[in-house]
Amino acid sequence: MSNDREDVLIRIASWPKDIEPLRQVRTVVFIDEQNVTEDEEWDGQDDQCTHVLAELEDGTPIGTGRLLPDGKIGRMAVLKEYRGRDIGGRLLQRLVELAQEQGHREVKLAAQTHAIPFYERHGFTAFGEEFPDAGIPHRWMKAALARDDGEED
Repeated sequence: MSNDREDVLIRIASWPKDIEPLRQVRTVVFIDEQNVTEDEEWDGQDDQCTHVLAELEDGTPIGTGRLLPDGKIGRMAVLKEYRGRDIGGRLLQRLVELAQEQGHREVKLAAQTHAIPFYERHGFTAFGEEFPDAGIPHRWMKAALARDDGEED
């Protein structure tokens, strides 16, 4: 297998122009795999978000995530057969960069509890109590963002 970084493109996607590949990944991961209901997954906020999409060289969508206007990251999803190749890490890094560009001082996300170690490796810290979201245990996590002067808050 060749270098995964060269084989996978992470790009900014727009809603609704890229609705099909974004919906495809999220449907497989959240609705089919994790049994999230369609009403819970399609929350009506996508048109307000900045989306990122991971694609193979041939354009096949394999991962996604979104940044809400308030600086929350969500809907992080990578197709099962592509996990463990740092695609999620690259999507998360791009979303954090976008949050910085938009002037946010920190980012937050609701992490599925099994994914907490992944987010911790990327500088996030869990806070608060565990809570259910779509029947899946979650905890809030946050990360401070570097300011323009190189300092963190």
